[in-house]
Amino acid sequence: MSADTWTVAEAKARLSELLEQARSKGPQVITRHGRTTAVVVSPEEWERKTKRIGNLAEFLAASPLRDSGIEIERRKDPPRKIDL
Repeated sequence: MSADTWTVAEAKARLSELLEQARSKGPQVITRHGRTTAVVVSPEEWERKTKRIGNLAEFLAASPLRDSGIEIERRKDPPRKIDL
């Protein structure tokens, strides 16, 4: 196996090494029966990947369609009936 892929048994037996590798060399993949089960990453990598950039209002305000002149008409159909 490559240096960044570990079986569950290897990960259990060498957890400290796995954690150090995640911090120094990047994400470490843990497999079970040859299939990826988990990925261990450093706290810094986790923060970088999960950090929210802006909010929905800022995203929509920055849209290239904001001043495009597109007009969307709302449908005026009556509500549909639902059988309860």
